[in-house]
Parts: sequence; structure tokens; C-alpha cells
Amino acid sequence: MSTIQDYPSRLSRPESRKMGTFSYLPPMGEAEIRHQVEWIVQNGWNPGIEHTEPEFAAQIYWYMWKLPMFGETDVDAILAELKACHEANPGHHVRLIGYDNFTQSQGANMIVYRGATV
Repeated sequence: MSTIQDYPSRLSRPESRKMGTFSYLPPMGEAEIRHQVEWIVQNGWNPGIEHTEPEFAAQIYWYMWKLPMFGETDVDAILAELKACHEANPGHHVRLIGYDNFTQSQGANMIVYRGATV
């Protein structure tokens, strides 16, 4: 029988907190981020961008960066908005969400840029 790896994520250690599945992997490079944006577009989902301070990332409310990009299919435009959000809020976590308008849910949700943790 295999052993289950324990990941020591604790509220008392902000640097150990994880946000979603991709946060357990090494940081995504530009090519990987582009691939995820392409996947959201290929599924017909509407991209949305949100950001927040790292110390409040576990709370429900994140700031919305503009309105969701309804019907946007230009991957470069989505990547430009992600970068603009990150540059305007350099210390914040920035996440990309793919809204599925048929199921009225989030089909994708990932942190693209991580802010510094104290």
C-alpha cells in the first residue's frame, strides 16, 4: 500500500497556504499560462480576472478586475489583461476564472500570479 504525502499547510504560516490544484505544482511559465487560457477559450467559457492581497486570499471576496470578458476569444487580449492586472496590483494574487454560462458555474479557476507572502 502506498503512503499518502502530508503537506504541512497551516494558517499560522501564510507561505504554506495553497490555493487550488495548480498551487501544488511549480509556478506556471508564460507558455503554460497561455495553454490554460487557450483551453478556457476552446471550451467556450468566459474569462474573468480577480485579484486580492495574499493575506485575504482565503476569504470569499476577491476584487474583480474589470467585468468578465464575455465572448472574448483573443488569447493575447486575455493575457494582456492578466498582465495589466498584475502590473496594477504587484503585491496581489491574480487569478483567472473560466465561467461556463451553460452550467452557471466556474469551469476553471487558477492563480496565475502570486503576491509575496509575509
